[in-house]
Amino acid sequence: MERISYLLGSVQRSLFPYLREEVGELTEKERRFVLALEVVEIEKHVRKAHWRGRKPTDRKALARSFVAKAFYNIPTTGALLERLKRDKTFRQLCGWEYWYQVPSESTFSRTFDEFAGSELTDKVHEALVKEYVGDEVVWHVSRDSTAIEAREKPAKKVNAAAPKEKRKRGRPKKGEVRPVPEKKRLEKQREWSLEECLGDLPRACDVGTKKDSKGHKTSWVGYKFNVDVADGGIPLSGITTSASMHDSQAAIPLARMTSERVESFYDLMDSAYDAEPIRQTSLEIGHVPIIDRNARGGKVLPMEPDRARRYNNRTTAERFNSDLKDNHGGSMVRVRGNKKVHAHLMFGVLVIFAKSVIGLVT
Repeated sequence: MERISYLLGSVQRSLFPYLREEVGELTEKERRFVLALEVVEIEKHVRKAHWRGRKPTDRKALARSFVAKAFYNIPTTGALLERLKRDKTFRQLCGWEYWYQVPSESTFSRTFDEFAGSELTDKVHEALVKEYVGDEVVWHVSRDSTAIEAREKPAKKVNAAAPKEKRKRGRPKKGEVRPVPEKKRLEKQREWSLEECLGDLPRACDVGTKKDSKGHKTSWVGYKFNVDVADGGIPLSGITTSASMHDSQAAIPLARMTSERVESFYDLMDSAYDAEPIRQTSLEIGHVPIIDRNARGGKVLPMEPDRARRYNNRTTAERFNSDLKDNHGGSMVRVRGNKKVHAHLMFGVLVIFAKSVIGLVT
């Protein structure tokens, strides 16, 4: 928090007076945008492209523009270009002095593909978490997922393997050797490295189904964004997977990603994550898992009062999901493919991260 306090003080003393002279008086929304840009500092992570022929457009200004797109919840790249050309202050804050310096829409699209392929947003987010939260102790990490609708056709399902021979009931006969049943994904994840866990998760666009609070089933075509959120609504790690994947499959990779970035005490999860491998992984990392029990047709004992009070903090993940989808592009996905969709969502995550750490100080 000392780092963010110093940064905000420096912006107030030096940057805002400078911008007032250069671009005029800023609105409150523009001041918040400037603060978000100063926290994210995405230009520090943009590598310079070295190509023959024509000099490539400045990637730093393009990266700042994509942060602006998420901050202002601008629905399309075309709408972003229109605002860059007509709004002088907005354009200058992104990095261009004159309207004719703004690149074409195709340049924006190609650059976004580069950012998605190089995992720029993930690298920036990890660096931010380690810089601003890495030295702090996080009490509660809330884990959740949210549906992300996409404008693409769901991937065709691979034909199922030939049906396995049914296992005979009872004890095996003398000399009979029965095949060892294959381990489930959660059991395998306990033995795998983080990279192996992430590589095994399904990523293709498909159809997801879930029940709402009233028990009604709803379906969507697209993806699922799985996230760990700290107290104060600070996103710590995120994974974009297929919509049909069960929430529990992302729990162990998320737990390991988050534990490499911050020190925390409690893992808060709803009943979808009620599985012994998840609970054991949380304990091995040194956390206390607080998971709402899944009845599975039986009777569920209520949580202990102290754990129930801590479990109430899990609403931070639900508020994060709402903020991402309502205010920072989560419900306006126009790109296709897992990498691009993930990059689009992560620009929103960067903005929410900046808003959250600033809100803890101001």
